[in-house]
Amino acid sequence: MKLAYVTPYLGEEQIVRDLLPEHQIVFIESALSEYIPTEILDVEILSIFVDSKITAEMLDTMPNLKVIALRSTGFEHVAVAHAQEKGIIVSYVPHYGSQTVAEHTFALMLELSRKAYPMYELLRSNGNLDVVTHEGFDLSGKTIAVIGTGAIGKRVCEIAHGFRMKIKAFDLYPNAEFAATLGVEYGTFAEVLSTADIVTLHTPSTPENYHLLNTETLALTKPGAYIINTARGTLIDTVALIHALKSGHLAGAGLDVYEGEEYLKDEMKLIDGKNIDMAVWRAFAAEHELLDMPNVIITPHMAFNTKEAKREITETTITNIKESLVGTPTFAVVLK
Repeated sequence: MKLAYVTPYLGEEQIVRDLLPEHQIVFIESALSEYIPTEILDVEILSIFVDSKITAEMLDTMPNLKVIALRSTGFEHVAVAHAQEKGIIVSYVPHYGSQTVAEHTFALMLELSRKAYPMYELLRSNGNLDVVTHEGFDLSGKTIAVIGTGAIGKRVCEIAHGFRMKIKAFDLYPNAEFAATLGVEYGTFAEVLSTADIVTLHTPSTPENYHLLNTETLALTKPGAYIINTARGTLIDTVALIHALKSGHLAGAGLDVYEGEEYLKDEMKLIDGKNIDMAVWRAFAAEHELLDMPNVIITPHMAFNTKEAKREITETTITNIKESLVGTPTFAVVLK
């Protein structure tokens, strides 16, 4: 079969060819948006990462398409309902890089707790060695609220346990056995927000979770708390976050994901775009403000970016493709 593999990472092409030697594979270097390139209109299998956006109109231009193998946990960037109406199987990677993303979560947390980047900037710019104005704090003894205890959230809890932190968690489906093992205390969303020194998000992007942290819920957080987000940008109302930071209610934030992040990578998309939602404009402007705040650290959606995690994504994707060609893949997207 003919497969289009979009935006492979360095070295992935050979891995895919080795694992799928019987297929004709076309590798596309640029992410897809607005239209499908002519050379892959006839493919039967399409594999994309989160940087590609597939609309219903784009799907209608691909008459032979049978399988969409997403190399991501989220699938909001694809018109899944329309694909399934057309009989196209859509698969996803349920989890990957649990250790990788959890480690990055703590990298952001430690940068904020020890004020490493502001001190680096002072040292680099003028040789300032005065650490008095950049006093940090220990993670040990602090309370962390882990929102979502799936594979990544659980690993965050395990690492937090190693730091001797007090661990609170919120999940729609609490895991009592896991909680007992590490001494994790589950509570309501409001309860864990109000008592945590650090709140870290590890939930999927769903309509129900849109702006999970907003003006009202941020007001519930403990004064002086820190927010960490390595999950999905839409979980936080960016404008509300800025107000909470500027007012002093929040002490800082560490973000690897943010609303409208695709426009930070390519601002021309926003300039040339048609019918851009005003909420997107507001979030985009807010993100520029966040970049200039000394108590905020932003990384460019890189929490997953280790060779171990990327290899896991590739191998799961190939398994999904193979299973899709003979039946329903184990990790098929099922819409509620």
